[in-house]
Amino acid sequence: MHHSSLCAVAVALLAAIPGTQAGFYSAKSPVLQVDAKSYDRLIAKSNHSAILEFYAPWCGHCQNLKPAYEKAAKNLAGIAKVAAIDCDDDANKQFCGSMGVKGFPTLKIVRPRKGGGRPTVEDYNGQRTAAAIVEAVVGSMNNHVKKVTDKDIDNFLKEKNDTAKAILFTDKGTTSALMKSLAVDFLDVITVGQVRNKETKAVELFGIEKFPTLVLLPGGDKEAVVYDGTLKKEGIVKFLSQAGEPNPDPAPVKEKAKKAKKSFSTKAKSAQSKTTSSEDSSATEEAAEEAPTRAQPVIVETALPIPAIDRPEKLTKECLTAKSKTCFLAFVPSTHGKNAKEALISLSELAFKHSSHGVSRLPIYEVAKENEAATGLMKALDLSGEVEIIAINARRGWWRRYEGSDFGHKSLEAWMDAIRLGEGAKSKLPEGLVAIPLEEPSAQSTAEATPEATPQETPEPTPEASEEPAPEIVTPEPQETDAKPTESTATEPTEPTPQAETETEHDEL
Repeated sequence: MHHSSLCAVAVALLAAIPGTQAGFYSAKSPVLQVDAKSYDRLIAKSNHSAILEFYAPWCGHCQNLKPAYEKAAKNLAGIAKVAAIDCDDDANKQFCGSMGVKGFPTLKIVRPRKGGGRPTVEDYNGQRTAAAIVEAVVGSMNNHVKKVTDKDIDNFLKEKNDTAKAILFTDKGTTSALMKSLAVDFLDVITVGQVRNKETKAVELFGIEKFPTLVLLPGGDKEAVVYDGTLKKEGIVKFLSQAGEPNPDPAPVKEKAKKAKKSFSTKAKSAQSKTTSSEDSSATEEAAEEAPTRAQPVIVETALPIPAIDRPEKLTKECLTAKSKTCFLAFVPSTHGKNAKEALISLSELAFKHSSHGVSRLPIYEVAKENEAATGLMKALDLSGEVEIIAINARRGWWRRYEGSDFGHKSLEAWMDAIRLGEGAKSKLPEGLVAIPLEEPSAQSTAEATPEATPQETPEPTPEASEEPAPEIVTPEPQETDAKPTESTATEPTEPTPQAETETEHDEL
């Protein structure tokens, strides 16, 4: 009895150790578990963007990231893939090394190329919160949705008239993550377009009275069908499937052996059964030999597009509260011209350069001028140029406009550096723009002033803390296990409110 009790206690203790559990992420976790063998099929050859976490079960920072990462996976379900690979597993160590992993956790965004071929792999250096991860992944998604205007509606309808088309009529200037994912699901099956409510000719042509409205054109002479279900992905996929089946993801595995068998005639099969058997086995061996020599992904040290703000409440939350730090806003047309493209590329490079130095992401945002989020602020600040870039600090009540005509990297960097160094004149913000009045030392604002230093100072070093003290290599020694949990004392803050908003934000049109 005594020995059996000791055994029971030992089993319980072993079960409590992370390394002895069935997996770092449970079977019920929304995070997709991959390994060196399944990476190609599930991630690299997928049409959908993905974020991949390289982790070790004993890593304290990985444990800290886990809740936010699972929340991000839940928010992105059906939109993009959130995956993880255990680099402490001997079978995965070589693969993790080939991906340039030097510490844990390492996050990389994998984006399929529009023209096909090997995917692009980019390091994620943003904040380790669900909201920030979701925003980065959504920003990296390929956009196969064609924006249709009154000028080109006729050509859009005539082109490939026999194939199916789907058109979303909306009052938004940007393309939602849900719409992007639907276009990926039906890539080369259904052409997906988007029409803004201000395109009166197109709107009247289809008799659209409310927004958003999704219309399916099955192709040929078949009549258009209006979707009347809830604007969620599951229902929309079922609706569009009447015109064509979505692409399977992951793609079905091709078996060479079966193909080889089909190439023989019935007579040849009976006469050459031994030959067929040997050829089948050699074909299977060939397929097995090909797996280790898969094409390596393209690892690009490049910038992701800056996040876009398309709703007034998001603009207020990020940049127009009494606690907001300095934001950089680029007001550009929804149809990017030469200057807009140059400005956005320069700003994305500056954001990437800033984050690559181990500093949290600069709050730089794209705001489409036609959006409701932009009109009020631009009017209040008397901004009317084709491309307008401003710095704004609602907490201190100032703003500054970029006066130059050169939107190149060096010019914008010099302007931003001058602001950060306190050089140059700043203008006072008009009254009424900030969500909480700047000059009201009431009890409420006094109470809010106390934690003000916390969102401004504490969270910023947190992502750094999760990376700098983690020089673990891909093949760690077992004795390091005890040291790592002590390094994870800087637990990253969670943001329940923004993350809860994200769940609905990316699941709707």
